[in-house]
Amino acid sequence: MISISLLSADFMKLSEEIEAVEDAGANMLHLDIMDGHFVPNITFGPMIVKQIRKVTSLPLDVHLMITNPEQYINLFIDAGADILTAHTEATVHLHRLLDMIRQKGVKAGVSLNPATPVSALSEIMRMTDLILVMSVNPGFGGQAFIPECVDKVRRIKDMIRKCGSEALIEVDGGVNHDTAPVLWDAGADILVAGNYIFSSANYADAIASIRPL
Repeated sequence: MISISLLSADFMKLSEEIEAVEDAGANMLHLDIMDGHFVPNITFGPMIVKQIRKVTSLPLDVHLMITNPEQYINLFIDAGADILTAHTEATVHLHRLLDMIRQKGVKAGVSLNPATPVSALSEIMRMTDLILVMSVNPGFGGQAFIPECVDKVRRIKDMIRKCGSEALIEVDGGVNHDTAPVLWDAGADILVAGNYIFSSANYADAIASIRPL
């Protein structure tokens, strides 16, 4: 599956951009929520998510790059999130947070920064619907891919198999026609692409170029 990050979209015509990537074959929309504290950037909050929900039927893949995410999950769920992903590094009560999200009937995701070891997942693997591997340091679009994250995907895939989890692996950062094949081969289920898509002349061709063969 391909999840399109709207971080690189033209926000002056966001509705048209969403329609364009829908028509081009996007499977879901990836919404990067940044607070200027957990990451050195600020994007948007639940009000924008709510407006996006009004103009698309695609699943909303909401990535919380914020501190104290437990304080805000109800706002994003009420705004229309279908998947809500928080960082292991952003909360000291990850088990409780995942349980809170799932009790609301929303899929719960966990994200790992590039330097965070896969062992951080060991105690919560069975209650996680999505594992988001950051293949760049979070905060900005258009960064260079960190190749060491490919092996991280392989190790997480192995953990999923061994514990009988049904969690999907998503990778975000530096996805393009060169990096996509190695990520699919390593075991990724969903790739997030933003800058690569929105900087292309043809969204459909760009999305097709990163799909698994």
